[in-house]
Amino acid sequence: MNGQGGRAGGLGGGLLVAGTTSDAGKSVVTAGICRWLVRQGVKVAPFKAQNMSLNSFVTREGAEIGRAQAMQAAAARVEPTALMNPVLLKPGGDRSSQVVLLGKPVGELSARGYFGGPGGSSPGETQYAGGREQLLGTVTDCLAELRRTHDAVICEGAGSPAEINLRRTDIVNMGIARAARIPVVVVGDIDRGGVFASFFGTTALLSKEDQALVAGYLVNKFRGDVTLLEPGLDMLRQLTGRPTLGVLPYAHGLGIDEEDGLRVSLRGAVRESVVAPPHGADVLRVAVCAVPLMSNFTDVDALAAEPGVVVRFVDRPEELADADLVVLPGTRGTVRALAWLRERGLADAVARRAAEGRPVLGICGGYQLLGEHIDDEVESKAGAVEGLGLLPVRVRFAVEKTLARPLGEALGEPVEGYEIHHGVAEVTGGDEAFMTDGRGKALDGCRVGSVWGTHWHGSLESDAFRRAFLRRVATDAGRAFVPAPDTRFGALREEQLDRLGDLIEEHADTGALLRLIEKGVPEGLPFVPPGAP
Repeated sequence: MNGQGGRAGGLGGGLLVAGTTSDAGKSVVTAGICRWLVRQGVKVAPFKAQNMSLNSFVTREGAEIGRAQAMQAAAARVEPTALMNPVLLKPGGDRSSQVVLLGKPVGELSARGYFGGPGGSSPGETQYAGGREQLLGTVTDCLAELRRTHDAVICEGAGSPAEINLRRTDIVNMGIARAARIPVVVVGDIDRGGVFASFFGTTALLSKEDQALVAGYLVNKFRGDVTLLEPGLDMLRQLTGRPTLGVLPYAHGLGIDEEDGLRVSLRGAVRESVVAPPHGADVLRVAVCAVPLMSNFTDVDALAAEPGVVVRFVDRPEELADADLVVLPGTRGTVRALAWLRERGLADAVARRAAEGRPVLGICGGYQLLGEHIDDEVESKAGAVEGLGLLPVRVRFAVEKTLARPLGEALGEPVEGYEIHHGVAEVTGGDEAFMTDGRGKALDGCRVGSVWGTHWHGSLESDAFRRAFLRRVATDAGRAFVPAPDTRFGALREEQLDRLGDLIEEHADTGALLRLIEKGVPEGLPFVPPGAP
């Protein structure tokens, strides 16, 4: 590759990072390859044809894409665009998702309707003219455009390419690899066990035509002495005719933006934070209510990055007792989350906190939950519903989704965020607006006592504002907590992305990866029949 950004052979190279399972490490490996390549002077872009996630981001042009692709774009040091994630599925329940096409919502579909199963879609769902063929054409066009303008495009698959029940309609794994003729590297998580069987079984279940694109394997999350693994790697090559292109060690403390599927089990989970002592005498405890269909829970990562801040996800009212700050995060199901809070007694616990002057923060859907009234004929179609009544806000769901990258000021400090919501909030009172233009004009959100609400995701990543907010929380909570004066969340994120690049540079066969990206699929890869040996 041309180290000054020139394209190899006049055309952009490509590589697809697939996985033996969901959560095998595709997202972080893709990001690591992007960071390694850009450090070599290669102009690289990430790509994921179809993503299912409730963690999303808004690009500068106002398009909604998966946060994992925004993270990978940061790894590649390029601005994220809708081309990098043309199809985003946002689950609204066990069997339906909102379909976001090229950054804009185009309808709600059941899994059967989306994948074209027997019986089609349910009444009232949006159908695509052309179905899967239209989507495949869209994603291949986006990939072609990225390959035209970049030296390399590193694609991420979804789930496993061996989901043979979905192969006919696949546009994100072997479907896009076949359409674009790009080589595939399969990642397996050895920490969960069975990685050799997973590599072999994944390959053997593919058709001969699909197998011809599988160029090798990457072992992820290995702990121990690599020499003990080598006999198995040699046997895998004998069985499949394909090399293992690296063994990546288990890396602790990677605070990288994650995808999520339909459901994330976060009970008792603690966000990983910087290992540093608190600056004040006390720590600050943050409890995040793990509401159904929780979205953009990455908003609290910036809190977890502060020395002395402990962030945990909770689902019981007693777990709020010792919290200094309770966060109601975003959700794809505001009315459903409201019912869940009431059923579990969390609504009453939050109301008691507010009455006692103890801090509560609502973000996006969480902000809407804190309001007095919700009128939803769009998301849940529940109509008029009473909210928690802790903020003087009335919310009406609009068909048109708000997608924006606002700038403003809060607590005297600059703030940047992004908005992704159907709910339109009318603020009818309160002590003050949360986000302003710096000259007194209200932009978003409000405050009553120690209860705060805003639609702005990502606002806590603004360092000066985050410190000012935590000082207010500490004062209201009666804690001798002092925010670290020099924590820069953007710099911490860059360090993590460099760690991913280091993993690839130090533990992967980078020469082989470059050859695949530049020259494409090797000739003569053998067919592995199911059941062999």
